[in-house]
Amino acid sequence: MEYNKLEVWIEARKLVNLLYDSSKLFPKEELFGLTNQMRRAAISIPSNIAEGCGRQTSKDTLHFLHISRGSLYELETQYYLALDQKYIDSDNFNIAFEQIQSCKKLLNGFINYYKSKI
Repeated sequence: MEYNKLEVWIEARKLVNLLYDSSKLFPKEELFGLTNQMRRAAISIPSNIAEGCGRQTSKDTLHFLHISRGSLYELETQYYLALDQKYIDSDNFNIAFEQIQSCKKLLNGFINYYKSKI
């Protein structure tokens, strides 16, 4: 399976790029704090989808998809925190939130597909 052709991976990659654009506006003192944590969580989402697709069994794939989903929820929380701290405005938050919801839907569907294969 070519992971980079999957809609879930493509949308997760868009989310990473969105985060990188918005996190450039964060204060410099957050570079090793929230900025770094959000970037790591965002990068983890498509990375674990790709790693899961490279695994031999559906059970192994599911494990990495669950990690990806955990990172997605982590990133969602961190976006709320960035909004609370006024590092991003509500427009940026809403754009990110919509992309996160799209990724959740796709990722949950992909997880359910692999669950049915076990």
